[in-house]
Amino acid sequence: MNITNDIKPISHLKAKAADLLKQINETRRPVVITRNGEPRAVLQDPESYENMRNAIGLLKLISQGEEDVRRGAVKSQEAVFNDLEASLKDKFK
Repeated sequence: MNITNDIKPISHLKAKAADLLKQINETRRPVVITRNGEPRAVLQDPESYENMRNAIGLLKLISQGEEDVRRGAVKSQEAVFNDLEASLKDKFK
């Protein structure tokens, strides 16, 4: 893997958009687009983007859970199952 193949100037994007999209979708590697030598955007295939968003969502949930534990806002497993059973019994009466 050569990262220099994954950094392209905006002129390359303008001239070879179809080729660049093909590369991204075949390799599943994002491409950094630069303007005046500075990174300005990242192009990524849709599946990798969706996977990244899902991973970030899970990390956010883990972080929120850890904060709940620090604050003591937790329930025992037994209490959760008791509440669920009671809720289901009421629902199906």
